[in-house]
Amino acid sequence: MSEPVYLISIGAFCLTILLVFGMRYLSVIAQAKYRHVNDEAYRHLSQQALDAQAQTAATLKALQATLAEVNGRLVSVENVLKEVG
Repeated sequence: MSEPVYLISIGAFCLTILLVFGMRYLSVIAQAKYRHVNDEAYRHLSQQALDAQAQTAATLKALQATLAEVNGRLVSVENVLKEVG
């Protein structure tokens, strides 16, 4: 085998190895970046869920207070109707 062919073969082999490791390195970087973006999206989604849950709890508490007030009024109306009837 002649010297230029030998050097080209060795160079192609080394270049292939460098390309494989370079692509692996870039793949790891891309995966870390996408994982970070995905984690941020999950954090944002969980924060929205917590806010919605707090708002629902506050609305439920207000509805319970209103229902208790209506129940009290209903009892007094029943008492008035019993006195009249």
